[in-house]
Amino acid sequence: MKVIVLGSGVIGLTSAWYLNQAGFDVTVVDRQAKAGEETSFANAGQISYGYSSPWAAPGIPTKAIKWLFEQHAPLKIKPSLSPDLIQWASQMLSNCQLDKYRVNKSRMLTIANRSRECLAKLNQQFELDYQGRAQGTLQIFRTHTQLKAIEKDMALLEESGTQFELLDAKQCLVQEPGLASMQGELVGGLYLPNDETGDCYLFCQQLQKMAQQAGVEFVFNTDVDALLAENNKVVAVKTTQGTLHGDHFVVALGSYSKALLNPLGIDIPVYPVKGYSLTLPVINEQQAPTSTIMDETYKVALTRFEQRIRVAGTAELAGFDPALPDKRLATLNHVVSNLFPQGVDFTQAEYWTGFRPMTPDGTPIIGQTKYSNLFTNTGHGTLGWTMACGSADILAELIAFSGQRSYTQLSVARYV
Repeated sequence: MKVIVLGSGVIGLTSAWYLNQAGFDVTVVDRQAKAGEETSFANAGQISYGYSSPWAAPGIPTKAIKWLFEQHAPLKIKPSLSPDLIQWASQMLSNCQLDKYRVNKSRMLTIANRSRECLAKLNQQFELDYQGRAQGTLQIFRTHTQLKAIEKDMALLEESGTQFELLDAKQCLVQEPGLASMQGELVGGLYLPNDETGDCYLFCQQLQKMAQQAGVEFVFNTDVDALLAENNKVVAVKTTQGTLHGDHFVVALGSYSKALLNPLGIDIPVYPVKGYSLTLPVINEQQAPTSTIMDETYKVALTRFEQRIRVAGTAELAGFDPALPDKRLATLNHVVSNLFPQGVDFTQAEYWTGFRPMTPDGTPIIGQTKYSNLFTNTGHGTLGWTMACGSADILAELIAFSGQRSYTQLSVARYV
């Protein structure tokens, strides 16, 4: 059985790998020259199983109004009358209720924990080297309000079997000695010991080679123009290199999945939430992070590679605007300057931006569409790498048994 996977970011690539391992003949199509060249290229570098949480949370509507007037706010909105943005934002606000938050976070933790098991097996079998570290995530709090608010998350973490530890300010400095300059400004932290870090782009490059050696075919430098359907089935995909036929098709194009699916009458709730990152070389080991630190105030993550750190954050609702405005980058600079002012070389900063495919409730869309042989694996937002292996494993299982089960329509086809 031939499966055509559209997209070779970390989601498409892992989809191809797990489908290949399940016995399918797999071809991957991507407009770039190699895997991981877009949203996966310079993401936060977090593999944050315990931090898997929806942005749609209780209190966010009130915070969003306040953030409109703050210079370094984690959420920025470019005024727009776009119907897609209005619909997506409305759906997100409706998911900010506690009962919906609990359901959505539980779903995300389920996928994340499955992904943790899958990645562990992959590393045991192949000993991948992507500058990974397994020293956990430290979520730091600057206010007692933040510390109180984390209690609901700790209850869900406990329910899902995710390990965590609530730390006081002094314990935070023991966990991350480089935060010494923040003494007196922190009130505590949540430590997630099973979280990992690494360079997602390096991971993609290695997995691409492994997939090619295993028989996966890659068709690069090729635009995907349209999906061709007949009698409730997709029969082919039209590309700039010709028409490709297959038995099953997987749309894993991130934020661009929506536009490809719309002509088929499939409207997925995915919006391109723009994010930014900054990569800096480490110049002082004692004053740099050892793993991942998540600053809850600014929603900015600082992740350690070997001799670099990746600083990533800001959620901007601005459509597909690729610009790198100074005022957005200023927030990343502000946070790293505040936390590790002597640890990195700011003169060698490398900036980047990408479009995170986010759903209103935070949970990815993994499953069969109304076309019996067309599947999606998209909508992972800021947690693409965190959920990649687990999502791909789920997808491979769904496709393998698609002829033997009856699945719901795409609008509710989320893994629970």
